[in-house]
Amino acid sequence: MGCGVAHSGDTPNVLYVHSHDTGRHVQPYGHAVETPAIQRLADEGVLFRHAFCTVPACSGSRAALLTGRYAHETGMTGLAHRGWALDDDGRHLVHTLRRAGYWTGLVGEQHVSADPGVLGYDAVLDLPDHHAETVAPAFKRLLEQRPAGRPFFASVGFVETHRDFREPVDERDARCALPPPNLPDTPQTRRDAAAFTASARRLDRGIGAVLDALDRHGLAQDTLVILTTDHGIPFPGAKATLRDQGLGVLLILRGPGFTGGQVQDALVTHLDLFPTICEVAGAELPGRLPGRSLLPLARGTVDELHDAVFGELTHHVAYEPQRSVRTRRWKYIRRFGDRTRPVLANVDDGPSKDLLLAHGWADREQSAEQLYDLVFDPLECHDLAGDPGHAPVLRELRDRLDRWMEETGDPLRHGDVPPPPGALVNDPDDVSPEIPPRVAGAAARPA
Repeated sequence: MGCGVAHSGDTPNVLYVHSHDTGRHVQPYGHAVETPAIQRLADEGVLFRHAFCTVPACSGSRAALLTGRYAHETGMTGLAHRGWALDDDGRHLVHTLRRAGYWTGLVGEQHVSADPGVLGYDAVLDLPDHHAETVAPAFKRLLEQRPAGRPFFASVGFVETHRDFREPVDERDARCALPPPNLPDTPQTRRDAAAFTASARRLDRGIGAVLDALDRHGLAQDTLVILTTDHGIPFPGAKATLRDQGLGVLLILRGPGFTGGQVQDALVTHLDLFPTICEVAGAELPGRLPGRSLLPLARGTVDELHDAVFGELTHHVAYEPQRSVRTRRWKYIRRFGDRTRPVLANVDDGPSKDLLLAHGWADREQSAEQLYDLVFDPLECHDLAGDPGHAPVLRELRDRLDRWMEETGDPLRHGDVPPPPGALVNDPDDVSPEIPPRVAGAAARPA
């Protein structure tokens, strides 16, 4: 299936810039987080207000974006640094682009493979860390070593805004910062939010340096810039959950086909980026993919691409299998297995988590099925799954999720999904991800 025709000399470059754990908590989405470089990108490109990842965990999300397939279709149902891997590295986007004549380079965070050298990039820069002040100058070096006469695809990954937040907290921010809306407003949560804000500002400076490098090399007009993040922010109720705060991501595209400071309200997902890049690059799609190109939205020839988007979580640091379907109006989440208490190891440690634990979070029950009306309950606080008046909606979304799992070959429909041999896993009863993991298959630690 073709996506267009590449023409020598006028094929755009593609720059994929991505952060860690940022959600949509940046300035162009209305948050009080000053990120002028990201705002500049939004002012010049197309901002998607309702973009979602497919997995609220690092490796699964990135693998889905870069293969155009759901994580359970690629084997990436856990974390790469804990022993999960793509079942076929040839599905990675770089192979499609290299066949189309692209030179490919990787700088900084990637989180799809424990060994980035196996992914197929022409150049992988070895860096001491993936913080903004290290990654941005390295991107400049990558531009200088690219071959003349060929378009490039560059992946530039920043570790910001992942915990631990290492930036000093501005005391004014600590007094005035607004915590995420699902958390109480306390000194602990305000300081935690201020620490995130400091990390987001550092991220923005790195992004600004990358955009400046494009300008200095005269490449801005000929480069499609894609800016996104892997999943929601590293706070309770966001990252590693299938709520909108876990699956919602920033997504801004600027460059050929994406200009004018547009704001798009259509439901889109990370899976739409693979076919978008193919269409812009004139590359051949590797088989049938579930995503659709974003170009028709940007051109105004369609108003919607999807009437529903799907989410999944299998393993984060601990096993917590769940799936979701989201429409404009409704969110349906199904948890699998017998566990009803939170899997706290899947929540990053921090002051906000400590506050909730001190108030009994570990003992709060979770329903196996959850249904939320996103018009009247956008924070997904009032579960309607047990309301007889909403039984038809529940049944419809339950059936739709079942069909999706069947159509995509989700292994969870047949029972528990085990980790790969030798993977490192935490027990679901562990309170912290910092508790040393065990090797999959080894006996659980004594209580």
